[in-house]
Amino acid sequence: MDRAQKLTVSELTELIRSRLEDGFPSVTVEGEASNCRPASSGHLYFSLKDAGAKIDAVMFRNRLRSLGFEPKDGMLLRARGSISVYAPRGSYSIVCEELEAAGAGDILAMLERRKRMLAAEGLFDESRKKPLPRFPESIGVVSSPTGAALQDVLNVLRRRAPGARVVVLPAPVQGQGAAQIIARRIEQANLWGLADVLIVGRGGGSLEDLLPFSEEAVVRAVAASQIPVVSAVGHEIDWALCDFAADLRAPTPSAAAEMAGGERAAAREAVSGAAEGFLALMRGRLERARLLLRPFGAGDLEHRFRAILQPRLVRFDDAKEGLVSALGGRVAGLRRRLELASVALEAGSPLAVMERGFSVVVNERTGKVARCAADARPGDRLGIRTLSGTITAVTEETHG
Repeated sequence: MDRAQKLTVSELTELIRSRLEDGFPSVTVEGEASNCRPASSGHLYFSLKDAGAKIDAVMFRNRLRSLGFEPKDGMLLRARGSISVYAPRGSYSIVCEELEAAGAGDILAMLERRKRMLAAEGLFDESRKKPLPRFPESIGVVSSPTGAALQDVLNVLRRRAPGARVVVLPAPVQGQGAAQIIARRIEQANLWGLADVLIVGRGGGSLEDLLPFSEEAVVRAVAASQIPVVSAVGHEIDWALCDFAADLRAPTPSAAAEMAGGERAAAREAVSGAAEGFLALMRGRLERARLLLRPFGAGDLEHRFRAILQPRLVRFDDAKEGLVSALGGRVAGLRRRLELASVALEAGSPLAVMERGFSVVVNERTGKVARCAADARPGDRLGIRTLSGTITAVTEETHG
């Protein structure tokens, strides 16, 4: 090797950069968008690919503002821009000045055709959806055992469903043969009754990375599962066909764990809230009772009792005296009326008249009282009733 021609990495990269950037000041390239990643800075990073190659691309915020559509994975895009080399990573990309939709990408078109076919078979019907159990005893997770998504799910389940058993069914989540293994894990979970609810998914990735979850084998396994399935593929903006066949779609694996964990946390919170409310209510009532009982200590209880009872005793005594006085007056009045009635009765009694010397004469022939001389005829026997005894006489003559 000629040491005179030795170059540093930076020098070599600078030569490559100058050759590429000077040689391709303006290019127009068409390809399928993949791994679209809007950055917090407002720039859009993505890739353009075809069947044989892929190139990174970026469109800066000032150019992106004038774009009339939102680039998404799978879209066929036509980009015009310049080639740029990023020296720290030794990578090159196209910096897009203009971007336009060139039509539907091959992957999206394929997925759309497959979606229509599976929907026509009824695999996405709402009537097939099963509710998730409120308190699952076991939760199955079909995902990569080494992926960050599984760790997120386990962390959430430890918090949300600490009493539930978690069964990890390991499966590759991208690459050749991944779909068949994912489908087989779902079938095994059903065959052996390994879980009350299944989480099927992975973390985020490009459209190609998520393709196994749109394969027919996976979609049909999800639709046929007797165990309720929560689909958790990628991030919130990602999607896969198994989302439509699942009983519930979660925006992220962590959210799927929240859903699959059941209502344990909510039930605990409800019970805890009810207990705290009950204790607060009891404490309030006890405090009110203490405040009410505080004036009634042993020292002044008798005094307070007398203060309450004495006015009532006075009122009772007054009422008693009034009643006795009223009854006395009533009795005196009745006694006076009785005496007057007795006097009047005695004055009108026949015995009182007889005591003054009068007698009652009865004509024995007629049996009537003789009130005048005409009431008797000569020869009639008369019975004379005196105050004490009876005299019998015979009428000799009458003078009237």
